[in-house]
Amino acid sequence: MAKYLLKRLFYLILTLFLIATITFFMMKLLPGTPLSNESKLSHTQIQMIYHTYGLDKPVWQQYLIYLAGMVRGNFGLSFQFDNQPVSYLLATRMPASFQLGIQAMIVGVLLGIIVGGIAAIRRNTWVDGTMTVISILMISIPSFVLAILLQYYIGLKAGAFPVAGWGNFSYTILPTIALAGSPFATTARFIRTEMVDVMSSDYIELAKAKGLTSTGVVYHHALRNSLIPLITLIGPLTVNLMTGSLVVENIFAVPGIGEQFVKSITTNDYPTIMGITMMYSVLLVVVLLITDIVYGIVDPRIRLQGGRS
Repeated sequence: MAKYLLKRLFYLILTLFLIATITFFMMKLLPGTPLSNESKLSHTQIQMIYHTYGLDKPVWQQYLIYLAGMVRGNFGLSFQFDNQPVSYLLATRMPASFQLGIQAMIVGVLLGIIVGGIAAIRRNTWVDGTMTVISILMISIPSFVLAILLQYYIGLKAGAFPVAGWGNFSYTILPTIALAGSPFATTARFIRTEMVDVMSSDYIELAKAKGLTSTGVVYHHALRNSLIPLITLIGPLTVNLMTGSLVVENIFAVPGIGEQFVKSITTNDYPTIMGITMMYSVLLVVVLLITDIVYGIVDPRIRLQGGRS
């Protein structure tokens, strides 16, 4: 187990290093500068600002300073957000994004398990067909399109929930539903496929022969064994939530990381872009690491293979 964890930690650190390096040099290759839109500044003022932010140093020095600061959690000062530390901006905006992400994951996965399980039990019936169509539609519709539809019909027309902004729990319902669409559809299709496969296994027939009720067979054998491989979906689902939240947060005016990221891109705010990119990267690789560890505990064969390779 120790070798398995060390190997995963090594890949985690290497991945973050490569992401940090690629992100840094990509920012340097982009056209324009953070001060491109500041036409009122004189050349002398621009040079002073560059000196303050260390942008007048050679690129390799900027790179080393960036890596050293990143290790300490210091991503520098934002160009566009009142020269505030990027780490402070992230800390103040993370709660809203995390709340939406966690809510969307819980709602999407739980509903997906229920719908996928029902579809598997009622396979090859109209119930199965209907739920399959719903899952395909939900996975085909981009989260930002679903967000606009929810905002217009449920928020604006029906007036059931706030259209935009951030306040009490009601403000989170529409963006949560918009973000939960992809996890729901992915989970439902996965559980349906796994349960159909499990329910055709020999040990399920043996359980039925022993006199177990249909409910007992489904819950104690089919569903439980289908949930174990679901662990492998946590990583991809997290990626989908991250990418979807970038636009959905802007649509609903949620003061989260996604909204800040989009604004930073439009203003060439390099420190904020790199800080948010690294935050998302750390979150993703940590989720993948936890997924690997949990799956290794659940299925020792994975752990043993990881230790040998």
